Amino acid sequence: MTQVALVTGASRGIGLAVAETLAKEGFSLAVNGPADDDELAAAVRHLSAFGGAVMPLPFDVTKQELYSDIFAKIEAKLGPVTTLVNNAGVGVMHRGDMLDVSPESWERCFAVNAKAVFFLSQEFARYFLARPRSAEVFYSIVNITSSNAVAVATARSEYCASKAAAAMVSKTLAVRLGAENIAVYDVQPGLIATEMTAPVIEHYRKRAADGLTLFPRVGEPAEIGRIVAALAAGNLPYTTGQVISADAGMLVPRF
Repeated sequence: MTQVALVTGASRGIGLAVAETLAKEGFSLAVNGPADDDELAAAVRHLSAFGGAVMPLPFDVTKQELYSDIFAKIEAKLGPVTTLVNNAGVGVMHRGDMLDVSPESWERCFAVNAKAVFFLSQEFARYFLARPRSAEVFYSIVNITSSNAVAVATARSEYCASKAAAAMVSKTLAVRLGAENIAVYDVQPGLIATEMTAPVIEHYRKRAADGLTLFPRVGEPAEIGRIVAALAAGNLPYTTGQVISADAGMLVPRF
């Protein structure tokens, strides 16, 4: 049975790298972006070149009323969904003093980075439990949170809070869904060179070279893709609820 993955926020950056690696591993893919635009179309064309089945699935992850039909649509085109990768995320509207954070920025971060993770995972679990499933297939939810679920960045406090919430969602999902044989993982990337980090990545390249990370460099989206693919394929058997700190050892306590 071919595994089928929905990857949110997959039209660029880490999400696209995750989708690419899953495609190379033989997964069929539902590729989500916020809109039916040129960027999503380009991602689908790129992923289709690896030979597997790929479908675009444009929807706003904050629109909970859209969730009920999503998994049925994927199943009708690709087969039963086995894997959910919650990757869609947003940064803060303005970096700065947490005393100046606006309710709008707080609510935006939580709507995309935490609430959508919770309720889309809930819908996936309901879908999963309502249908026959094979004991031979590995089912999983992989949430992409951030090292900022643990490490404070005062200029992005609302982002940190939303990622900490998503990390706890991962733990609660793992506890609830373990008996149903759905594995749940929390991948926490550190300094990764993406469109979101482009304005500050050169600053962090220097800090990484100066010792902020144990490997003296920033990471690449493809590296997160390889981690997620290993988890989704069941290559870490007999595990669930794990946090994978993909941060080059940045958060290892040191003296």
